[in-house]
Amino acid sequence: MGFEGETWYVRRAEEVEEDGEAGKAGETGADGGAGGHGGQGAEIGEILIDDADFPWLSGRFRAGPAFGGVEDLFARELALAERDDDGHRADWEAVRAEIGRRVRLVSPDGPVAEFLLHIQGERAWFRWSDAPFGGEGAGV
Repeated sequence: MGFEGETWYVRRAEEVEEDGEAGKAGETGADGGAGGHGGQGAEIGEILIDDADFPWLSGRFRAGPAFGGVEDLFARELALAERDDDGHRADWEAVRAEIGRRVRLVSPDGPVAEFLLHIQGERAWFRWSDAPFGGEGAGV
């Protein structure tokens, strides 16, 4: 598929500009790094896509300097996604919503409107949409 070999970026929400760029080249981010796709700014990490199994993309995750601020959140999200007991869905949705408030997924073409992202060690897998997910359509 066309996605393999692409690099997708995981950024702090406040660093994604409306023009679709993750920061601006030459600007300094809050933690002292340069903005833009290649800069260190508020880079949570990047994902080098090596498998495209529609609707999921997956690849090698390289943590960036801002990953420590959300690492526990992603660990909790994945643990809740793997549970199969009563009441876990509401907890999972709350953690997923927090990720949505704090994190942006940026494709090679710019930020995506909605995503479901799992990160575990050096692997990440996600699905995304140019429009917000409707109701129950995200899936775990």
